[in-house]
Order: sequence, then structure tokens, then C-alpha cells
Amino acid sequence: MDADWVARFADEVIAEAERRAPGKPIVCASGLSPSGPIHLGNLREVMTPHLVADEIRRRGYDCVHVLSWDDFDRYRKVPVGVDPSWAEHIGKPLTSVPAPPGSEHPNWAEHFKAPMAAALADLGVEFHGISQTQMYTSGAYREQVLLAMRERKRIDAILDQYRTKAKPKAQAQAVDADEAAALEGSGAAGEDDGSGAGGYYPYKPYCSVCDRDVTTVTAYDDATTELTYTCACGHTETVLLSEHTRGKLVWKVDWPMRWAYEGVVFEPSGVDHSSPGSSFVVGGQIVREVFGAEQPIGPMYAFVGISGMAKMSSSKGGVPTPADALSIMEPALLRWLYARRRPNQSFKVSFDQEIQRMYDEWDTLTRKVADGTALPADQAAHRRATTTASLTLPDTPRRLPYRTLASVVDITTGHEEQTLRILREFDHEIAGLDELRPRLDKAQHWVTTYVPADERTQVREEPDAELLASLGDVERESLRLLAQGLDEHWSLDGLTTLLYGVPKVQAGLDMSAKAATPELKAAQRAFFVLLYRLLVGRDTGPRLPTLLLAVGRDRVRRLLAA
Repeated sequence: MDADWVARFADEVIAEAERRAPGKPIVCASGLSPSGPIHLGNLREVMTPHLVADEIRRRGYDCVHVLSWDDFDRYRKVPVGVDPSWAEHIGKPLTSVPAPPGSEHPNWAEHFKAPMAAALADLGVEFHGISQTQMYTSGAYREQVLLAMRERKRIDAILDQYRTKAKPKAQAQAVDADEAAALEGSGAAGEDDGSGAGGYYPYKPYCSVCDRDVTTVTAYDDATTELTYTCACGHTETVLLSEHTRGKLVWKVDWPMRWAYEGVVFEPSGVDHSSPGSSFVVGGQIVREVFGAEQPIGPMYAFVGISGMAKMSSSKGGVPTPADALSIMEPALLRWLYARRRPNQSFKVSFDQEIQRMYDEWDTLTRKVADGTALPADQAAHRRATTTASLTLPDTPRRLPYRTLASVVDITTGHEEQTLRILREFDHEIAGLDELRPRLDKAQHWVTTYVPADERTQVREEPDAELLASLGDVERESLRLLAQGLDEHWSLDGLTTLLYGVPKVQAGLDMSAKAATPELKAAQRAFFVLLYRLLVGRDTGPRLPTLLLAVGRDRVRRLLAA
């Protein structure tokens, strides 16, 4: 666990805000492009300023977290799984592109904004959303656009300082799959900087005929604001930029313009925006020299990886989203993954078996916080995961280990009556399954969605007669000792003692003896493999005490009867 990075950033942001504009609300910012599914890598763009803004609010300061929806960006490509005919919309603003087939939303941008907004609500993230389509088309940025056009030579000179610089060797190397996915969803990736054969213009009109940005500005008059452009579709038009609202500043000018407009003090940036000559670096000069404001402070954040992707359904369409993660884990756990690591440290969100270990770690931390033994930084991360300045996130009333719940729903295939019967063996005071929700539902969704069919647990209907007939005397004796001890040891702890104890008894030891010789460990492993093969037809499976409780005493005896 890292030191409390959130508190340190909050200290810096408060000090910087007091220096810049004492007494005014402190502005932290994020930006998301709804060009496709907004994934868990993009979530770090929101969670980093959220955690800092929330800490500032906890301290009693007025702080707003601005989230810019870059929905006036151009539609760049048709994602896998979408009708190829959508290619006809490439170059249009995302809010002008029809939503994917079957969507209930009015356009492409809203289709992808909606699930992200819902996930952020579930995560307790409070933000002030700003649609860039609304801002540009309403004329809110008119003066800023006119200023940028007047200062186009200055902007061009700033950009020219970087255009000829070669990318560092590290930047030129291919990124891995996770990084490529993160780059795909970041800001206005891939936009030009306004350079063209007809001169430099930082404003890009959308064509009034085809609504695409395949346009070239050919002339502009500062005095009259007359702007002439031609479009690849053949249309040519002259408009008054003082009235025109169907266009936007190119990304490397748009971003610093917004810093000045919103008065942003804190905004992190991804690795793709932080290299020499990138939008964050160049934007620092443009915001000072053109818009007369200061660049936000904020860290570069590292990529968020995914484990278990190979096992995900191809219908998912690539990198999983926050909604996908929230379908298998409680909001507090997902918040914790982002809160406990410094922004410049990468980490992975697990969709495979690692989620069970991740939950074990979370439950251990929760117990340490409850008994006062957690380290201060761990306590802070836990507090930020479970609460915000204004709310406490919902929790499962009666916690059982995630791996236990997953094993049981795997074995019972979600049959509620049987699930309740088995889980009461773990905790006799469980009144009903609602006490175990939402964790139980998350575990069930994980099993049914992300555990491959060949790894699901299928308990044998009939004994494996061939295997039973081939057993030697030692193996038969081990099964007899287990069957004899079931009634006396029929509990989670009792079965654990019995399972490890049978090979001890066979070695001439007491069942409760503390012995761990290599020979004994080998005998225990062999015994466990035998049980798995007789019960589920594989060498591995759910933890054996859980499996035995799920199968039931009578059926266990029948399947093991040699």
C-alpha cells in the first residue's frame, strides 16, 4: 500500500487554488470521449480527480469536479460488431451519429455516456457534466474561438517548436494491448493540430452540407470574422465566425482553452498526453501565452490493465467497462483499487480467478480497519473506498468470502433454496439470501459470465465405478475414514480438519497433530486429487470443505463408496 497520495495532492491543490484565486470554488477536471465503450482505463481519468476533489470537500472547501464529455469530437471509426454502413458517419460530431442498432438513446455519444454516468453514480462519484456539443453550439466559447483565430500565428509558432522534434525512443516503441486500448479512448486522440496547405487555422468547421469535418479553412478575416472553407464533399462556404457554431477548436488548442474557461486547478493526464510535444505539454504554453491563464497541476496516470480478458465473451467488444466491473464486484472494492495506488502506478482489475484473492485482501483490510490494526495509509484508502464527503456506499450486510459464494453458486447453478441451505452451514444465523446481497449476486454473475464452461463445477450424478474399482487398499481406507468422520465434522472448520487429518491418521498421527513433513503433504495432495476426481471428474475444483457441504453428506458417501 502506498502512502496517502490523495491527501498530498489535496494539500497541493488547496495551496495552488489559494494562490490563484483565494476564496473561489476549487475546480478539478476530467474529460471523456464517448466515441465507444468508456473502459476501466478511462475510469482513472475520473477517479483520480474525484478522490482529490472529495478529500478537498471533506476538509470543508467548496470544490467542483468538472467532467467534460467530448461529444463534439469527430466520429473516427466503426467499432468491431457495429454495422459497417456506419462508416458513412466518419467525420461527423459524435452527437450527430446515430446510436448503434437497437439502442434506446438518441445518438452515438449518448449511447456511450449513459452507462458511464450510471456507473459513476453507483461509485458515488459526484461531478458537474459539461457537453462540449452544447458549449460549442450555444456559442459559449465564441470569444475564446475568436481569440484563438486572432492569435493563430502565435499558436502556430508554439506548435512549430514541437513539430520537428522526433519522438523519444520509448514513445516510438509499440505499446501493449492494454495501452493501445487506453489510447483509443483518450481525449481527442488522433486529431490534427490545425496545420494545412492553406495556412494555419486552429478552428475546424463541420460542413453545413455533409456535417463532416473533412474541411479546410482557406481564408479568414480578423476584422469581419469572415471564414471560408472547402469540404471534401465539394461544398464551399463563407460564414461569419462571430455567429458560426458548427465547428470546434483543434484539440491542442481546445484543451488549454477549457482550462482557462473553467479555471481548472487540478487535472491529471494519461501517458499519451504527457510526452514531449503532446497536448498537455503544448497546452501549458498555449494557455499562458494565448488565453492568459495557468495550466492545471496534476499527475500523469498510468494504464489500468485487465486480467482474465482471454476468457471474456467476444460479444463484449474489447476492453471491459466500469459497468462490467460493477457486475462482479461491489462499488467500494472498485473504488479501492483506484484509491490505493498512486496515479503513476499501473495495476490490474481482475475478471479471472484473481478476483477471489482481491476480495480476500479487501476483507482482510476491512477487518484490520475494524479492529484498529490497519496502517494509516490503508485506513485512508479504505475510508475513501467506502465513503465520500456526502455519502456512505452500500455494503453487504452479512459478509461471507467471495470465493465461498462463488463456489456455492457454481455448484448449485444459482438454485436459491439449495444455496441458502449450504451457506447456512457457514453461518447458521443467515436468515435469508438478501443479507448476502449484493455480494452474492456479484459472485453469481462472475461465475456465469466469466468462468469458462470447462472450469464450471459439475458434480457427478453416479459414482465413478471404474476409478473406484482400481483403488488400492490405502486409498480405500482414506475414503472409509472420511465417510466415517462426516457426521462428527460436518461444518466448514470441521471438514477442513477432517480432510487434512485423514492422511495424518493413516500415517499413524493424531488427526489434530501439527505435522508438515514432505511425505505428509504429498499424501494430502494425492488424497485431495482423488476426492476431486471422484466428485467432479477433475483434478481440481472448489475448496473441498465447501464442495462437500454443497454436495451433502449422503451424496458424498454414495459417490465415494468403494
